[in-house]
Amino acid sequence: MEKITPNDIRYSDLVSKRFNKRFTGKPEYIRLPTSTNEVVAALQEAVSSKRRPVVRSGGHCLEGFVSDPTAQVLIDMSLMTSVAYDADKSAFAVEAGVTVGEMYRRLFLGWGVLLPAGEHPGIGMGGHVLGGAFGFICREYGLAADYLYGIELVTVDASGKAYSVIATREDNDPNRELWWAHTGGGGGNFGIVTRYWLRSPGSDGADPYTALPKAPASVTTFRIGWEWKDFDEISFSRLVQSFGAWCLEHSKPDSPYIQLFAILFLNHRNIGKLEIKGLCTGEHATRLINEYLTAVAAPVGVAYTQQIEVSPWLQFALNPFPELFMPGVDNVQVKVKDSFFRKPFTDSQIATAYKYLTANLPIGGVLGMATYGGKVNTVGPNATASAQRDCIMDVACNTGWVDELGAGPSLDWVCNFYKDLFPGSGGVPVPNEQTDGAMINHPDTDLATDEWNRSGVPWYTLYYKDNYPRLQQVKARWDPLNIFYHALSIQAAR
Repeated sequence: MEKITPNDIRYSDLVSKRFNKRFTGKPEYIRLPTSTNEVVAALQEAVSSKRRPVVRSGGHCLEGFVSDPTAQVLIDMSLMTSVAYDADKSAFAVEAGVTVGEMYRRLFLGWGVLLPAGEHPGIGMGGHVLGGAFGFICREYGLAADYLYGIELVTVDASGKAYSVIATREDNDPNRELWWAHTGGGGGNFGIVTRYWLRSPGSDGADPYTALPKAPASVTTFRIGWEWKDFDEISFSRLVQSFGAWCLEHSKPDSPYIQLFAILFLNHRNIGKLEIKGLCTGEHATRLINEYLTAVAAPVGVAYTQQIEVSPWLQFALNPFPELFMPGVDNVQVKVKDSFFRKPFTDSQIATAYKYLTANLPIGGVLGMATYGGKVNTVGPNATASAQRDCIMDVACNTGWVDELGAGPSLDWVCNFYKDLFPGSGGVPVPNEQTDGAMINHPDTDLATDEWNRSGVPWYTLYYKDNYPRLQQVKARWDPLNIFYHALSIQAAR
């Protein structure tokens, strides 16, 4: 296993492999392991030389946890890409360097099954699953973390020795708490995951063709678009109200619309359009979509364009909504501020959204509102580390820019927009009757600052709720030297 230093022609490509170009790291060297033993060796080398290691799979962390100037050794998992059925564990073994798209492809072509996971096929499985893993089909199937049977982890004991350990969800597994922490405990906290074992809850996994959910034969997508110039504050309010009301009515797991997922893109007026993009599976998909549009789009009273397409499952999974993940954004710098909602927006929140989305500023931004719930809400809040299990929407304020001139106005807009959505709870979505914290796979370091979080509720409660003390115990047990840390990392119990 080579040591890739700044003099190596591969170094610049590897360092630049990150979605969010706001952050730049310059490690002393990079390791590209191809096996668990090589990960152990790479980690041992870093620890023994007192260098700070960080680990990367797909490079899609929204904050600078990996691209950190203080990180001295980058362990990149992208050469560990095996996907195979493990007969010994009666589960699918997926290595941490596999992308979500490649995982979809291998599972479908090999066995006709799927794992409900993220939206962007380029995301790495390594950091994705252990943050819960939310995506286009979560309402129908749940979170990817709900299918986690086991993990293989490389970590460091109290003496400074790197080693590997396996933990499963079996009740008699002495390492079961370590498995539990990886069902939503977030990346960069306990060690380096080298592989996941995946199997449906309630399945014995003996038959690989039924060990995970059967993939749908097809996916029906829909795109709805309005011209911003046709909207005033009243029609804007109708759109947000109808979207939220539908989510409230149909977030339960017995909803007849459980296989329908949609995102409302409330783009800044500079972008020119308001949009809904969504999908549905099953033989009645077109009827369900039309009923959805009757409930959500028609009441707005503004003419819209409509596009409905049917695609085979794998074609969709490998290239979902191409316009969302199109090339040409290689230099984008972004800020994403996430929140879970248990109830729809209030009139006051809708007015705040209208104000910020129509502000006369030279910025590009969006308030995204995604349907949630369904199968996700069938799991108890402490059965996994993913604690938010009775929500109806995931909502995010997003902005992006490509040069430093855009940074100040964009960050000011998105941070104040988010703060003003939650005026009664200190500028953040505290767990209460309407909101329920935020998603750790969409980390936001502002939540750990007094400037932007004046709620008195600490950042870790927003992400983990009552599960945080249990995660602290796992941290103390499995990373006693705190080798793995970042701005929002779990602090070991004292």
